[in-house]
Amino acid sequence: MEKPADIVGRDRQWRTVERFLFEGGRTDGPLRLGLVSGRRRTGKTQLLTAACEAVGGLYIACVQDEGDRAARTRFTAAMTEHAGLGTVLRGEPESWDRLLRAALETAARTAPAGSPGLVVIDEFPYAMAHAPQLPSLVQHLYDDSQNGRAPGGRLVLCGSALSVMHSLLSGTKPLRGRAMLDMRLSALDYREAARLWGIREPDVALRMHACVGGIPGYRPLMASVPATVADFDPWVVENLLAVDVGVFTRTEVDYLLREDPRITARAVYYDVLSAVAAGAHTPSKIGAAIGRDNNAVRYPIDVLESAGYLTKTHDLLRSRKPVITVSDPVIRFDRLITAPYLGQLQLGRAEQVWRATAPTFRSDILGPHFEELAREWVRRFAPDELGRSEGLGEVGFASVQDHDGRAKHEIDVIALDGRRVRLLGEAKATLARRGLPDLERLDGIRGLLEREGYDTSETVIALFSTTGFTSDLEQTAATRPDLELVDLDRLYQGTS
Repeated sequence: MEKPADIVGRDRQWRTVERFLFEGGRTDGPLRLGLVSGRRRTGKTQLLTAACEAVGGLYIACVQDEGDRAARTRFTAAMTEHAGLGTVLRGEPESWDRLLRAALETAARTAPAGSPGLVVIDEFPYAMAHAPQLPSLVQHLYDDSQNGRAPGGRLVLCGSALSVMHSLLSGTKPLRGRAMLDMRLSALDYREAARLWGIREPDVALRMHACVGGIPGYRPLMASVPATVADFDPWVVENLLAVDVGVFTRTEVDYLLREDPRITARAVYYDVLSAVAAGAHTPSKIGAAIGRDNNAVRYPIDVLESAGYLTKTHDLLRSRKPVITVSDPVIRFDRLITAPYLGQLQLGRAEQVWRATAPTFRSDILGPHFEELAREWVRRFAPDELGRSEGLGEVGFASVQDHDGRAKHEIDVIALDGRRVRLLGEAKATLARRGLPDLERLDGIRGLLEREGYDTSETVIALFSTTGFTSDLEQTAATRPDLELVDLDRLYQGTS
């Protein structure tokens, strides 16, 4: 099964879907159940419709805020059209139980020779909103199929409401223990995102990724793509800050929050996201920033985390207390750039707003984002590019106390394998080039860690920079095999 050329990345996911469809070499037999989830615009539909096209599968899309009868009518129309019978329908549609069985029978009957009958129900949570019995009906269908009393084939349930999709297999829910496939589609990595946008200039790719991340669904909505750094500012003004276009970030974030049925009173969720984006990284600080008790913000924080909009991490050396950050670049951009100036943007003053927020973008968005991409490079690409195929352990950030010097040192990038420090790094998106003082600082931190009992005998020192390195540092790197200099070219292309 060949992956279409227009799907960027997703090689592993495509192979997983192929195994789900064909594993064991059999296309008959009992029903196999799969779940695919991911936030809005991650490319779930593109992946699954391509799979349907590859094996002649039946794809059915559910619609938000549609009544139960209309949903069953739509379901029936998709089946009859797939079977070549047209879409003119009369009378009351069948029950969900009969429709599910009929869909599998239709898919099996129309599948090409050697292909399994595949049914994909996209945005399954929309149908569940008015038919909460659907998971139980799928369970009974699955169980009956195992006993030869119902059709076989492959059934994939897909959705963007992460809390709903993930709960389908949890606890005592009907589908627990029955899904062979549980794929959670995340954003493309930053190198794949650059290929998606067709951007060759790493500096532009970094800025773009800091704004919209690796979400494939934004690409078709953009009228243009910046080719150079000079093109970037007009692109932001004409797309992300233009109130009349579909990718205006305030509109997009509102859509994202609406995907989760638990998010009803959205004002408090906006407040929490704004506080975290502005630097409040613990429940107590978030509560103080929005004028609420820290216990009152714990539930919204948990909801936003489970929805994929907030991330909890921790200092790898010092503290297990979680550090809360905004994980979605679009939301962070909206909360720091768009939301504070919404009134001005609605008056058409996007260029003025973007000029005024340039310092915020560089310090609060681009800088932290570059640090995260440096950590992603260590997790995803460094094992191959540094010849450490087994990986470098747990990757994150940390702080270390210098008791003699009465100072605390922040570490942007650290990789730990037990008590072995595999990598220490500093990542800076500043105009100044990184130089020997940066190396001396990391060497000093390595000495502190060694005195605290960590094994630093094989530690790699890595300096990440958006503007390059001084000549004396480059000369030093040529004589030190433990020192790696990672500029934007190397970050994006794997070469110095």
